[in-house]
Amino acid sequence: MAEAGGLRVCASSELVERGKGVVWDLLYCGREERAFALRFDGEVVAYLNRCAHVPTELDWQEGEFLDADRRFILCAVHGAVYSPKTGACLMGRCGRAGLIPVRVTEAEGEVHWYPAGALQALPPTSAPPHEP
Repeated sequence: MAEAGGLRVCASSELVERGKGVVWDLLYCGREERAFALRFDGEVVAYLNRCAHVPTELDWQEGEFLDADRRFILCAVHGAVYSPKTGACLMGRCGRAGLIPVRVTEAEGEVHWYPAGALQALPPTSAPPHEP
């Protein structure tokens, strides 16, 4: 059973081993940003979609985060290389900085993320009034 307070990201089946990531919007320090989840070595991992070198999105196409060999997360703009398991910077101008992790769980065929600290859910959008 999923933990209380989790927000749905996707069905587990959407995350194929070392495949495309699933992207969603959230608030980081009060600003709308994107996060992503992907499956690596059987585990679901998630990070803020933001290079540690310069705050730009990592994917070169929507949901494409891994290098050609499907071994590392690669910043499409700067070429920084990150560990998919830890988010640590392995090579590039990110220095000791790494990716910002987003807490996720997988249960009952669903992936959920958990707002905490600087990472928060977007406020609910109000639907436009229905006109008869």
